[in-house]
Amino acid sequence: MNTRNILHLDLDTFFVSVERLRNNALNNKPIIIGGTSDRGVVSACSYETRPFGVYSGMPMKMARRLCPEALQIRGDMDQYSKYSHVVTDIIAEEAPLYEKMSIDEHYLDLTGMDRFFGTLKWSRELRQRIIKESGLPISFGLSTNKSVAKIATGEAKPNGELQIAEQQVLPFLSPLSIRKIPGVGHKAFQTLRTMGVDTIETLRMVPPEMVTRVLGKNGKGVWKKANGIDPTPVKPYRERKSIGTERTFSEDRTDTARLEEIIAAMTEKLAFELRQKQKVTACVTVKIRYANFDTHTKQQRIPYTGLDHQLIKVARELFRKVYDRRMRVRLVGVKFSHLVHGAHQLNLFEDTSEMVKLYQALDSLRNRYGSHIVHKALAMKRFQI
Repeated sequence: MNTRNILHLDLDTFFVSVERLRNNALNNKPIIIGGTSDRGVVSACSYETRPFGVYSGMPMKMARRLCPEALQIRGDMDQYSKYSHVVTDIIAEEAPLYEKMSIDEHYLDLTGMDRFFGTLKWSRELRQRIIKESGLPISFGLSTNKSVAKIATGEAKPNGELQIAEQQVLPFLSPLSIRKIPGVGHKAFQTLRTMGVDTIETLRMVPPEMVTRVLGKNGKGVWKKANGIDPTPVKPYRERKSIGTERTFSEDRTDTARLEEIIAAMTEKLAFELRQKQKVTACVTVKIRYANFDTHTKQQRIPYTGLDHQLIKVARELFRKVYDRRMRVRLVGVKFSHLVHGAHQLNLFEDTSEMVKLYQALDSLRNRYGSHIVHKALAMKRFQI
């Protein structure tokens, strides 16, 4: 069996890099991106701010206090989405198999393409093409599986590359902090630290049963990653990958207000499903089927998001564009496509920390009591239909 060759590509401080590409006066200066009010949240920050203790997800007020000389920029998801698509298009042209993990991160399966050195040469050429055509810095890690490749990328940053051959995997991992292991969050890190486990080498010496007992169901996977084992496949990425829902009425309808409420309720439900899968969407489609069975759709590319209030606004606007008020409606539908995994920080440029907490609270209620338990007021009338 051939050794797998997995390439992990990650755009360095992506949002900051896009801003610097658009305005080179920002180069080498501390930059914080996010909501600009005191209640805003840091979505991204440059390397120059990190020695001051600034990190993504931090309240903007605190970040300004820690690094008062930092330049504050309100994020522009239109631009970030545009550059993300540029990079993905380049990868799609070159790669035999790739998976878009997030707006700024891709995995490629290069197994069988060439000998290991040849694969490294190909990866370097791809990286140089991305830098040349997008203008953005990007780092990569190349190794035998996703986890090691991702860790290698982290060690290669900023704007670097690192190959970890099969025989180098364990020596490479051994001295690194357990925090470097994908899937080890703050809580798991603190738990392992209390056991005296600081490095990946130390974690390897702990029996897997004990790691599972301490970390729960994810423990065995973490232990395997510490041993350089990760069979997770690179899943083919398709722009058309989507989620959607439709509703066929028992009686054809012409009530515009009610139809909009139904569209809003469907969109809200899909957005919750999207967040449950930790994904964001870059395209919304609204579908209408009339009484004579004619079917019409309207879609719109949007900046990546997973938030109800943004998606509902787009869906309602699309409905108004596609709906012919002179005809009765038999069916309506909503679909989200161009899905990728995405952090909530993608949506924080205008949202306050209170809004973030509100979404978390609403989703917690839905998880506990069912997705039907709470809805926005504009969708409530759907229960009377």
